[in-house]
Amino acid sequence: MTDLTLALEKVDFLPPTRVTDDTSVLTLKNLVFEPLLKWQDGFARPGLFSGWSHAEGGRLWQFTLREGATFHDGKPCTADDVLAFIDGILQAVDTFGMKWSYARYLAEATIRAVSPGVVEVRNPRPFADILDIFSEFYICRLDGAGRAILGTGRYRVAEFSAGESAVLEKVAAGSGPARIVARACRSAEARLALLKTGEVDAALNLERVEQRLDFSERFQWGRAVNTLSVMYYLNCSEGLFRDPAARLAVNHAVDTVRLADEIFHGLAVASSTIVSPHHLGARRAGLAPIPYDPDKARRLIDGVASAGPIRLRTPTFMPERAPEVSRYVADALTAVGLTVEIETEHDRPEYARQIGRKEMGDMAIFDSSPHSTFRILDDKISSRTRAVWWQGYDDAETEALIAAANAAVEDEAREAAYARCLTRLHDNPPWLYLVHPVDVFAARPGIGGLAIDAKGTLTIA
Repeated sequence: MTDLTLALEKVDFLPPTRVTDDTSVLTLKNLVFEPLLKWQDGFARPGLFSGWSHAEGGRLWQFTLREGATFHDGKPCTADDVLAFIDGILQAVDTFGMKWSYARYLAEATIRAVSPGVVEVRNPRPFADILDIFSEFYICRLDGAGRAILGTGRYRVAEFSAGESAVLEKVAAGSGPARIVARACRSAEARLALLKTGEVDAALNLERVEQRLDFSERFQWGRAVNTLSVMYYLNCSEGLFRDPAARLAVNHAVDTVRLADEIFHGLAVASSTIVSPHHLGARRAGLAPIPYDPDKARRLIDGVASAGPIRLRTPTFMPERAPEVSRYVADALTAVGLTVEIETEHDRPEYARQIGRKEMGDMAIFDSSPHSTFRILDDKISSRTRAVWWQGYDDAETEALIAAANAAVEDEAREAAYARCLTRLHDNPPWLYLVHPVDVFAARPGIGGLAIDAKGTLTIA
């Protein structure tokens, strides 16, 4: 194929100091840039770093750059470029004006260039979770116009109009289209329409259409369960959900299978713990969703003192369909004897800041996006770190399991340790677990090599 034209929700290349889980942006990033390490079902695979080793019980790590790695303007990529990129991330804030958690993870680490091709990370404690962190860093540089479009990946940016379109050209001979044209189209219905009229070859994020998708045989389809979790934070500091029985009760009260079918039109799967089936430890844990059992929910709630109505907070988007999900959950909780009041926040960035300040009411819908089990535990669950998204959950058994997982170094040991964490959080949930969305793309017949991964990223063989 000479050209491939894509309809994406967004077309953008963010500043080097920004990390994102937006599937459209990630699709472009994966074509133009390389992550330091690739992530696959919880494990690290070679990326811009072609190899790595550890010593001193996991306190010392060395990473070797891929030989011949070169930016698209011809500059060799060196360890100093990697260090400059990491330093920029550590000094930056996120979309909501909050400091990136990476600064906390790496607060005690010393990162240096051993040579032009080797980066060393030294930490006072075992630090295998550096693999997770590095899988989220896509090395890039600014071009002469100040645009973050210079990478070391398979495609270079030939044309770019922020928010509108981009043209990518293949760097070297090999499989894949010679050119990729990305067109921005906000509406999922409009993206599907462009595919139907033949104006594009493939359209992404079609799970976001308003009605149930018709998987027409006119097109080839791809779908994947996303690593993202749609969930409710439960206020474990005060109120009803300080009691583990109440937290378990609301998990029994909501029919998440029906929720996935009715609200997400069948394009979601029920959650069983704090992470998706793709996260490290999930496969080993082998957990099933907490079963829908309203009678058990009523019995558990009867044993817990309630002090008035439940304040359920929701934004209007992020996660998708947040208001509809909140009405569904409120009805389910009302059916087991709770009184629920829904409070809607229309300013989404302010909603995130409120949750970060622990102004969450009794429960607040959110989406948990990191593909790292380590990051979710450290940012959202651990009562030792009490990080920005922690909402008061304090369980000594969980904390001991997190500490053991953080100290594990080899892949198999880490997987087993994180599986134990996930099992404990299934049995003593800090959140109301809901669903993991299913991402969908469609393409015209005859286009080979297209697939979608667990991050919702379109991959091109």
